Amino acid sequence: MAGWFELNKSTNDQYYFVLKAGNAESILSSEQYVARSSAENGIASVQANCAADDRYEKKTSTNDKLFFNLKAMNHQVIGTSQMYASEQAREVGIASVKANGVTKTIKDNT
Repeated sequence: MAGWFELNKSTNDQYYFVLKAGNAESILSSEQYVARSSAENGIASVQANCAADDRYEKKTSTNDKLFFNLKAMNHQVIGTSQMYASEQAREVGIASVKANGVTKTIKDNT
């Protein structure tokens, strides 16, 4: 089963999206946006940038968990992954974003 994006509205009336894998696991989350159109542009940016290896910034959190950011060409963060316990698991997460990030399916939960 292919992945999809979920477009959501937070309790403070801001918009954000989550990229889900085919098993419904969240693999990439956006920041919050004031305008719905900005969140939709973020989804389009994931679709345009997810295939490029150089768009992934691999990082380590303060509690030594691993994660990654997907960045646009202008180096702005588009989305952030969940935390991973190993480099191998993080690589699987990146591969999942590459595979699922091109989806055109958007579930509107707003």
